[in-house]
Amino acid sequence: MPFNLPPRRIFGSAVAIALIGTSAVAMIPAATAEPAPAAKKETQRPNILVILMDDLGWRDVSYAGSDFYETPAIDQLARDGMRFDNAYVAYPRCTPSRYALMTGRNPARAQIPGGTGGEVMAASEFTVAEALHDAGYATFFVGKWHLGKTPDAMPEAQGFDINIGGGSAGATGSHFFPYGAEKGRAMGPGLETGKPGEYLTDRLTDETIRLIEEHRKAKPGQPFFAYLSHYAVHTPLQAKAEYRAKFARKLAAMGGAKADAYLARDGETKKYQDNVTYAAMIASMDDSVGKVRAALSRMGIADNTVIVFTSDHGGLSNRGAGGNREVATSNLPLRAGKGHVYDGGTRVPMIVLWPGHTRPGSRSSAFVNNTDHYPSWLEMAGAALRPKSHVDGIPYLPLLSGGKGDPARATYWYSPRPRPNQTGDTAAGAVRVGDWKLVRSYDPSKKDELFNLSADPNESKDLSASDSKRAASMRQQIDGWLASIGAAKPHLGRGAETDKKAARKEKRRAAKGKETAREQEED
Repeated sequence: MPFNLPPRRIFGSAVAIALIGTSAVAMIPAATAEPAPAAKKETQRPNILVILMDDLGWRDVSYAGSDFYETPAIDQLARDGMRFDNAYVAYPRCTPSRYALMTGRNPARAQIPGGTGGEVMAASEFTVAEALHDAGYATFFVGKWHLGKTPDAMPEAQGFDINIGGGSAGATGSHFFPYGAEKGRAMGPGLETGKPGEYLTDRLTDETIRLIEEHRKAKPGQPFFAYLSHYAVHTPLQAKAEYRAKFARKLAAMGGAKADAYLARDGETKKYQDNVTYAAMIASMDDSVGKVRAALSRMGIADNTVIVFTSDHGGLSNRGAGGNREVATSNLPLRAGKGHVYDGGTRVPMIVLWPGHTRPGSRSSAFVNNTDHYPSWLEMAGAALRPKSHVDGIPYLPLLSGGKGDPARATYWYSPRPRPNQTGDTAAGAVRVGDWKLVRSYDPSKKDELFNLSADPNESKDLSASDSKRAASMRQQIDGWLASIGAAKPHLGRGAETDKKAARKEKRRAAKGKETAREQEED
C-alpha cells in the first residue's frame, strides 16, 4: 500500500472542491503556515508506535496492583521502559480525550462536549499525525477513531496515509467478526471482510504488523508513526471462550464474586475486580502488546522504535440511576471512574519505551497529561514544535532522563454534559496545581470539594471548609480559565435531582440492553 497522503481536507469539503484547478499554493491550509525545521537524518529518527486502549483503568494492569487481571506482556514493557505513575487524560470519556491526544489541546477549547453542533474534529485542527507527516514520517491508523462523522473528520483527512477501522463508531457492534457498529455509526474501511469468529483485538494487531512489514519492504529508510487504537476493552464485554474459562476458574479459586459488589457513592461504584469477561478481554489486549513487540524484534527495528502504551480514560466502574448497566471493573482506591473528573476517571496507565533513552524499570511520578504526547512525539522525531497547535501540551522528554517536571503546573478538566443515569456523574470541572485539586460542581445538589492528593489519593476528605481560602482561589482560577477560552456552558438541567423522567426512560432502555443515543454519540 502506498503511503502518500491525499490532499488534506478535500473529502466532503465544498471549499476544497472550489479550489480544484487553482494553484497548488491555494491548496495549502492555513494551519501549515508554521514552518518545520530540517529533520534529523532518517537513520537517526525513531519509529513511533502508539498503543491506545479504550476504557482501560489505571489499576487494570497487574503492575499497578491488580490481583485478578493478568498482563505479563505489559508488565514486561514497563520493566523495559519507563512507567508513569501520574499519567492523566484531559477528559474522562472517549471522544474528548482522543481529541486532546491528537491535537494537544484541552477539549474545552473546542467546546467538546457541549458545543453547538458541527464536526467534532474540525478541519482547521492541525494534528500530531499531520505534523509528523510533514516531518517525513509515514503515518497509519488502525482501530477506533470516534472523532466525527464526515470525511473531513476521518483519519485520512487528519494526517494519516492509511486508515483501517477508523470511523465514526465509538464501539464495535461485536468484538467477533462480523463486527458491525452501534446504531447510527460506522466502522472505518478495511474490516468489511474477515474470518468468521475472528477476534477484533487480534485482527487490529495483525493489520498493524502487516502495515509495518509492507512499509519496511517498500521504504526501509523512512520512519513511521503507527497508531494502534483498540476498540477493547470498551463494551460490549465479549471475550474468547478459553480466556473466559481461565478467569472463571481463577475467580472460583479466589472465593467467587462477593455479595457487596457496589459502594453507594458517585452513583454506584464497583468495589471489586471480578468480571470474568473483562479479565479475558484484558488478556487478549496483553497478547496484542506482546505480539507487536515480537514482530518489531523479528523485523530488526525494535531498537529504533518508540512504544507508547496508554488509555483514553479511567475504567468503567460506575453506574447511575438506571442501576442495570453492566460495569466492567473497579478503580479503587481511586475514586469513581469513566465519566467522572475524580482520579478514577482521569488517571490512566502509561508506559514509554524508547531504547537508548528510557532506563529499564524506571518510574516517573511527575504529572503528565495526554495533551503532552503531541509535542513529545515531535521532539522524538526531531521535528519542530508547533505551539500554536498543541497549546496545552508540555513535552515529557526531560522526564525520560530523570527530570521532575513542573510542580506548579495547572491542569484543568471540564465535563459540562453529565450522565447521571449512565455512569452517575454530574456536571463538574476540576483544577489541579501540585498536590491540590478542586472539584468544581455545577449540580445544585452538590458542592465544591478540595483535596490534597498526596495525603488523600482516593479523594475522600473534602478540605474546602477547613482551607476555604485555597478553595476560593482555585475556584476563581478554573472559572477564569473557562471564561478565557470560551468554554460551553454546563448542562444544569441534566442534574440527578431534576431528571426523574429521564431516569425512568433510561431504566426502560437499560432493561432492553440498549444505551442512549447520547452515550453512543459521545462515549
